[in-house]
Amino acid sequence: MRLSIWPGAGQRYDEILQVARHAEATGWDGVYVADHFMPNAAPGRDSMAPMLECGTLLAALGAAVPRVRLGSLVYGNTYRHPAVLANMAATADHVTGGRFTLGMGAGWQVNEHEQYGIELPPVKQRLDRFVEALEVLHGLLRRPRTTFEGEYYRLTDAVCEPKPVQDPLPILIGGKGEQRMLGIVARYADVWNTWGLPGVIAHKSAVLDEFCAAQGRDAKAIARTAQALVVVDGPLPEAPFPVIGGSPQALADTIAEYRGIGLDELIVPDGLLGKDADRLKAMDTILSLARG
Repeated sequence: MRLSIWPGAGQRYDEILQVARHAEATGWDGVYVADHFMPNAAPGRDSMAPMLECGTLLAALGAAVPRVRLGSLVYGNTYRHPAVLANMAATADHVTGGRFTLGMGAGWQVNEHEQYGIELPPVKQRLDRFVEALEVLHGLLRRPRTTFEGEYYRLTDAVCEPKPVQDPLPILIGGKGEQRMLGIVARYADVWNTWGLPGVIAHKSAVLDEFCAAQGRDAKAIARTAQALVVVDGPLPEAPFPVIGGSPQALADTIAEYRGIGLDELIVPDGLLGKDADRLKAMDTILSLARG
């Protein structure tokens, strides 16, 4: 099972670079970056807190950190035309020498759309638009020219050159909805990602397998990735996302559960790992538990 770190983009660049370089030096497999322009509006959160832009940050890390895979977790589809994103992704793959994973999601964070005047359609329309975007991305990244006539996007004999170093460049889709989103994953994704404890991931992975069977696709062609907040040694806080750990033994047991359900990659957000030397020590402990 691969192990990757997810440094929050609300930190200074030098702090993120420290995490990425430590991951590189100590044997982690990947580094992910979220795509947001501001913190999510919530009680107790600073609405003016800084947030580094995902694409620029990934390109910088790709040039500075030469071994680990890098990926977006995940680009919000509503923020960019997919043709623009295809060119960004191909460029990132060249900067990294073929180490980039293009993570995509339908988009969701309300305050970003409100402040920037970006349309956030109802869920059905958002998913319709997302499907069209995935068609555009598959075409531009994997075929010489693309013509597409959809409700939201239209391309005429369009090119995206140079093509990515990887053939194909893997597309990760983040989502968990069992009515429609996992069906989209089954059709378009090379990698699937969502938040969840092992039991939740096992259930949703089985649902994804069913969608793959219905569409005639080999379920093994889609890698399974997941994340949860991690506490190495201390009380587990109340949080809007799943939290694992609390002690090294409890963390080791949960990592073993993820491995047991066939998870291909566990992604660790750094939000509860502390800062500076404490964070690097926590990373070393997690790596030791995962590899031990």
